Amino acid sequence: MSTPTALHALTALEQADAVRTGDISPVELVRHHLARAEELDERYGAFLTRTPEAALDAAAGLEKAPRGTAGVLRGVPTAVKDLVETAGVVTTYGSKAFAAHVPDVDAHSVRRMREAGSVNLGKTNTPEFGCCCYTDNDLAGPARNPWDPSLSAGGSSGGAAVAVTLGLVPVAHASDGGGSIRIPAGLCGLFGLKLARGRVSSGPAGAEVTGLAVQGPLARSVRDAAALLDVLAGPEPGDPYWAPPLPPGEIFLQHAEREPGTLRIGRYASPAADGIDVDPECVAAWEHASRLLESLGHEVEDIPTPFGPEIGDHFVTAWGVQSLGRTVAPAQETLLRPVTRAWREYGRQVTGEQFAAAVNGMHRAARRGVEATRSYDVVLTPTLATLAQPVEHFDESGDPLVNLRRQSPFSAFTSPYNMTGQPAVSLPLYWTAEHGLPVGVQLVGRPADEATLISLSAQLEAAAPWRDRYAALL
Repeated sequence: MSTPTALHALTALEQADAVRTGDISPVELVRHHLARAEELDERYGAFLTRTPEAALDAAAGLEKAPRGTAGVLRGVPTAVKDLVETAGVVTTYGSKAFAAHVPDVDAHSVRRMREAGSVNLGKTNTPEFGCCCYTDNDLAGPARNPWDPSLSAGGSSGGAAVAVTLGLVPVAHASDGGGSIRIPAGLCGLFGLKLARGRVSSGPAGAEVTGLAVQGPLARSVRDAAALLDVLAGPEPGDPYWAPPLPPGEIFLQHAEREPGTLRIGRYASPAADGIDVDPECVAAWEHASRLLESLGHEVEDIPTPFGPEIGDHFVTAWGVQSLGRTVAPAQETLLRPVTRAWREYGRQVTGEQFAAAVNGMHRAARRGVEATRSYDVVLTPTLATLAQPVEHFDESGDPLVNLRRQSPFSAFTSPYNMTGQPAVSLPLYWTAEHGLPVGVQLVGRPADEATLISLSAQLEAAAPWRDRYAALL
């Protein structure tokens, strides 16, 4: 058992084991992480709302249960992205227009995390309505990259990524509508798992209209992410999408402990979007991952980019309409940030005919993309076309279109797989030589096949462990 000063360096499953064996109590564990959040959060912007009293009460309640009580994450501190309703806790969606909003019901994902014994320390930072590839808002300010606080942590799950990277929590809830788990994972050196459409319920709130967004885990280890996936996975009555479950008796964590076998992997590094140059370091990370996969016995082949540039227009149209998913009173619209207002103004101009054509276009492109790669078990791409950028790079005081163009390299490789609904991960296998910044690579699985991605990711983690990289931060 590690000393108390190193508790935050333990993985979520190691922390759960320590609670289970009695080496540490839930209250001690939660108190330790709360103190770390108090020390670091103001500088790095991980949280929009922290709930220390409620967390300690929950931890104390867990201590009254018999030791060894069921719950894979019993006593483990975690956090929920502030786009998801949490009963009795301010849920702002990153917006001043909802600064006093307190839901009276939990999202199903929040309930499942609580039933697994995890302890919520609060709501993590997110851009307004999750619209952006960076994390900044008028309530908490920017989420800063732990490897260099002058840089953005990415978005829209930037706060969750900061919290996990710094050990404020060992694993966190996040969501991904165009790359919002994989982008901050790639920039912050985490394992981020974007799940298959329908794997996790979006209820009881209404489902977003495009089917792009899913919830999932951000973690420092593959096993932790798989454990949280097991907690979150499964449909609820009324869900519009249902992913096929694992065979009876199987859980995703078991797949993190299985060899994947020899896989056929297709790779490409040219994004579908026109006018985007991929940073050489992102290409180097992709090449490094290719060589590592080959050294493990997998067959890696170059393939054409499976999508055409038209998918960008479809995505932008759908995203503009989706930005209207939060109802804002006309008098409150002035509280919204410039880029949010630009998205919503654009969305209002989209006709029903144009929206139907965009959704239909996304579906057609998704079918073509899945068909083009159906002979491969996994597809490898860079996670991003760019490295982490300064926080000021995403300034919203000028033309919103300039800001939006600056975001394009962050989602060029990720957003197509929100359209297809396939599971995808970002892995931290590469750090830049000059500045020591993490650069992620993306693996995409067959539809609904998180299991193969988890097995392969665990194999890569064992072959090229990244845990020691966090020593300077933890």
